[in-house]
Amino acid sequence: MTPLRLFRFAAIAEAVTWTLLLAGLVLRATLGLDLAVTVGGGIHGFVFLAFAAVAVLVAINQRWSFVVTVLAVGSAVVPYATIPVELWLGRTGRLSGAWRLEQTADPRDARWFDRAARALFRRPRVLAAVIAVGVIALFVTLLVAGPPGGENAA
Repeated sequence: MTPLRLFRFAAIAEAVTWTLLLAGLVLRATLGLDLAVTVGGGIHGFVFLAFAAVAVLVAINQRWSFVVTVLAVGSAVVPYATIPVELWLGRTGRLSGAWRLEQTADPRDARWFDRAARALFRRPRVLAAVIAVGVIALFVTLLVAGPPGGENAA
Protein backbone atom coordinates (compact mmCIF):
# COMPACT_ATOMS: atom_id res chain seq x y z
CA MET A 1 0.00 0.00 0.00
CA THR A 2 1.40 3.39 -1.00
CA PRO A 3 1.29 6.50 1.20
CA LEU A 4 -1.42 7.86 -1.11
CA ARG A 5 -3.65 4.80 -0.75
CA LEU A 6 -3.17 4.58 3.02
CA PHE A 7 -3.89 8.27 3.55
CA ARG A 8 -6.91 8.16 1.20
CA PHE A 9 -8.32 5.10 3.01
CA ALA A 10 -7.88 6.78 6.40
CA ALA A 11 -9.40 10.07 5.17
CA ILE A 12 -12.48 8.32 3.80
CA ALA A 13 -12.87 6.20 6.94
CA GLU A 14 -12.67 9.33 9.07
CA ALA A 15 -15.36 11.03 6.98
CA VAL A 16 -17.62 7.96 7.17
CA THR A 17 -17.35 7.92 10.96
CA TRP A 18 -18.39 11.59 11.04
CA THR A 19 -21.62 10.38 9.45
CA LEU A 20 -22.03 7.78 12.21
CA LEU A 21 -21.47 10.40 14.90
CA LEU A 22 -23.82 12.94 13.33
CA ALA A 23 -26.49 10.26 12.82
CA GLY A 24 -26.08 9.32 16.48
CA LEU A 25 -26.60 12.94 17.50
CA VAL A 26 -29.77 13.13 15.40
CA LEU A 27 -31.08 9.87 16.91
CA ARG A 28 -30.36 11.13 20.42
CA ALA A 29 -32.10 14.45 19.74
CA THR A 30 -35.15 12.95 18.03
CA LEU A 31 -35.64 9.56 19.67
CA GLY A 32 -33.68 9.92 22.89
CA LEU A 33 -31.25 7.15 21.88
CA ASP A 34 -28.18 8.06 23.90
CA LEU A 35 -26.61 4.75 22.89
CA ALA A 36 -26.42 5.95 19.27
CA VAL A 37 -24.01 8.74 20.27
CA THR A 38 -22.03 6.37 22.47
CA VAL A 39 -21.54 3.89 19.63
CA GLY A 40 -21.09 6.41 16.81
CA GLY A 41 -18.88 8.62 18.96
CA GLY A 42 -16.73 5.72 20.07
CA ILE A 43 -16.17 4.50 16.54
CA HIS A 44 -15.48 8.03 15.34
CA GLY A 45 -13.05 8.68 18.21
CA PHE A 46 -11.07 5.55 17.46
CA VAL A 47 -10.88 6.25 13.72
CA PHE A 48 -9.99 9.90 14.47
CA LEU A 49 -6.96 8.74 16.44
CA ALA A 50 -6.02 6.22 13.74
CA PHE A 51 -6.30 8.93 11.07
CA ALA A 52 -4.03 11.22 13.07
CA ALA A 53 -1.45 8.42 13.39
CA VAL A 54 -1.61 7.72 9.65
CA ALA A 55 -1.30 11.44 8.85
CA VAL A 56 1.83 11.77 11.01
CA LEU A 57 3.31 8.60 9.54
CA VAL A 58 2.72 9.78 5.96
CA ALA A 59 3.98 13.26 6.88
CA ILE A 60 7.29 11.80 8.06
CA ASN A 61 7.63 9.69 4.92
CA GLN A 62 6.67 12.51 2.57
CA ARG A 63 8.69 15.13 4.47
CA TRP A 64 5.77 17.47 4.92
CA SER A 65 6.32 20.78 6.69
CA PHE A 66 5.00 21.23 10.20
CA VAL A 67 2.17 23.44 8.86
CA VAL A 68 1.05 20.86 6.28
CA THR A 69 1.18 18.11 8.92
CA VAL A 70 -0.94 20.15 11.36
CA LEU A 71 -3.41 20.94 8.57
CA ALA A 72 -3.70 17.25 7.64
CA VAL A 73 -4.21 16.11 11.24
CA GLY A 74 -6.46 19.09 12.02
CA SER A 75 -8.70 18.34 9.05
CA ALA A 76 -10.20 15.51 11.09
CA VAL A 77 -11.68 18.02 13.53
CA VAL A 78 -13.99 19.54 10.89
CA PRO A 79 -16.67 17.17 9.58
CA TYR A 80 -15.72 15.72 6.20
CA ALA A 81 -12.67 18.00 5.79
CA THR A 82 -10.30 15.05 5.43
CA ILE A 83 -11.63 14.48 1.90
CA PRO A 84 -10.78 17.91 0.41
CA VAL A 85 -7.46 17.92 2.27
CA GLU A 86 -6.61 14.49 0.80
CA LEU A 87 -7.53 15.79 -2.67
CA TRP A 88 -5.35 18.88 -2.17
CA LEU A 89 -2.41 16.84 -0.88
CA GLY A 90 -2.74 14.53 -3.89
CA ARG A 91 -3.00 17.37 -6.43
CA THR A 92 0.06 19.11 -4.99
CA GLY A 93 2.15 15.93 -5.10
CA ARG A 94 2.43 15.61 -1.33
CA LEU A 95 1.15 12.03 -1.47
CA SER A 96 3.27 10.92 -4.43
CA GLY A 97 5.87 8.19 -4.27
CA ALA A 98 6.54 5.09 -2.28
CA TRP A 99 7.63 4.47 1.27
CA ARG A 100 11.21 5.60 1.90
CA LEU A 101 12.92 2.34 2.84
CA GLU A 102 16.56 3.30 2.34
CA GLN A 103 18.65 6.23 3.50
CA THR A 104 19.54 8.77 0.83
CA ALA A 105 22.04 11.62 0.68
CA ASP A 106 19.39 13.97 2.04
CA PRO A 107 20.58 15.18 5.49
CA ARG A 108 17.05 14.75 6.86
CA ASP A 109 17.47 11.00 6.49
CA ALA A 110 19.95 11.06 9.39
CA ARG A 111 17.33 12.25 11.90
CA TRP A 112 16.46 9.66 14.57
CA PHE A 113 12.75 9.55 13.70
CA ASP A 114 13.51 9.11 9.99
CA ARG A 115 15.79 6.17 10.79
CA ALA A 116 13.12 4.67 13.06
CA ALA A 117 10.41 5.24 10.45
CA ARG A 118 12.48 3.55 7.72
CA ALA A 119 13.08 0.56 9.97
CA LEU A 120 9.33 0.27 10.55
CA PHE A 121 8.44 0.90 6.88
CA ARG A 122 10.53 -2.16 6.03
CA ARG A 123 8.39 -4.21 8.45
CA PRO A 124 4.79 -3.23 7.66
CA ARG A 125 3.22 -5.81 9.99
CA VAL A 126 5.30 -4.55 12.90
CA LEU A 127 4.45 -0.97 11.98
CA ALA A 128 0.73 -1.79 11.84
CA ALA A 129 0.99 -3.49 15.26
CA VAL A 130 2.85 -0.52 16.78
CA ILE A 131 0.26 1.93 15.45
CA ALA A 132 -2.63 -0.30 16.57
CA VAL A 133 -1.25 -0.69 20.09
CA GLY A 134 -0.59 3.04 20.34
CA VAL A 135 -4.04 4.02 19.10
CA ILE A 136 -5.75 1.44 21.33
CA ALA A 137 -3.76 2.56 24.39
CA LEU A 138 -4.60 6.21 23.78
CA PHE A 139 -8.26 5.39 23.07
CA VAL A 140 -8.61 3.38 26.29
CA THR A 141 -6.84 6.12 28.27
CA LEU A 142 -9.26 8.72 26.90
CA LEU A 143 -12.25 6.47 27.65
CA VAL A 144 -11.09 6.03 31.24
CA ALA A 145 -10.49 9.79 31.58
CA GLY A 146 -14.05 10.45 30.44
CA PRO A 147 -15.52 13.31 28.44
CA PRO A 148 -14.09 16.83 28.71
CA GLY A 149 -15.80 18.63 31.56
CA GLY A 150 -16.77 15.45 33.41
CA GLU A 151 -19.55 12.90 33.23
CA ASN A 152 -22.36 15.44 32.77
CA ALA A 153 -20.66 17.16 29.83
CA ALA A 154 -21.89 14.70 27.20
